[in-house]
Amino acid sequence: MSVFLGVDGGGTKTALCLVNREGRILARARAPGCYYFAGGMELVERVLRQGVDEVCRQAGIAPAEIVYAFFGLPGYGEVSGDVPALDAAPGGVLGHGRYACDNDMVCGWAGSLGGADGINVVSGTGSITYGEHAGRGVRVGGWGELFGDEGSAYWISIRGLRAFSQMSDGRLPVGPLHEMLRERLGLAGDLDLVDVVLNRWRGERSKIADFGPTVVEAASSGDTCAAEIVTGAAWELAHMVDAARRRLGFGEYETVPVSYSGGVFGAGPLLDAFGAELAALYGGYELREPLYEPVIGAAIYAAKLAEMPLDGGALRRLRSAQRGSPTD
Repeated sequence: MSVFLGVDGGGTKTALCLVNREGRILARARAPGCYYFAGGMELVERVLRQGVDEVCRQAGIAPAEIVYAFFGLPGYGEVSGDVPALDAAPGGVLGHGRYACDNDMVCGWAGSLGGADGINVVSGTGSITYGEHAGRGVRVGGWGELFGDEGSAYWISIRGLRAFSQMSDGRLPVGPLHEMLRERLGLAGDLDLVDVVLNRWRGERSKIADFGPTVVEAASSGDTCAAEIVTGAAWELAHMVDAARRRLGFGEYETVPVSYSGGVFGAGPLLDAFGAELAALYGGYELREPLYEPVIGAAIYAAKLAEMPLDGGALRRLRSAQRGSPTD
């Protein structure tokens, strides 16, 4: 039986999944986050060992029986000198070298498009785009919140908070966003926003990013400023995709599948605006709903890297299993 392991690492959790050649999910497991910038390089092997041991125990197999594995690791490739150590970490866990490592953005692409050529854009707390074409992969974005992450929840939230401050002191007309943020934060006075964001939260990125959906909701409620922020986010994300298309060398009239992942796309207005911006940039974009979770995408990609790609029947079975339907 050919078994493939997918690992989708993250800052708060690491998801693992074992899939066989027929497209059946044999086991799933979850381990702590493996973001080594926060926990050190030794964290990676420790977390991977915990997760691999658990997923193999559930499936009743040994790591040596895994035909191929793909490990999507957060922060991979962002410090060149750390790549050899990250590449080596799974080998000690599996006891063999039949695996590959890359940034966890690859899991999002492989899941959204089923490992097929095309481009996936991620917009959650941060933003990043990854695509493949003819065996070549390209990353665009993902430069962090200080001078990047355009179109992300953090990017949207910062602009929403700025608009709130300008509405408060008369630089902008007061719109629904102003009252919605006051209610959301329970502010007794507008200037209490400074205390909440800077003093209590100390500018914590994830807490600030949580305001993204409120800004999108305000746009749907007729707030002109919030609507401009949403349109701007869609523009940024679409241009990331377009840069990836050009760098990947898609033909001038070639259809380019595009998908998406991350919580920002759960908001209908932003997804609609994103689709419109894409269409304005290139007529050949084909916007598709995501097919699989990133961890399942990692397993699909593992099979592809092993030159044993899952066939159409196996991929359909995986989709049914993901929905909780019978897998036969």
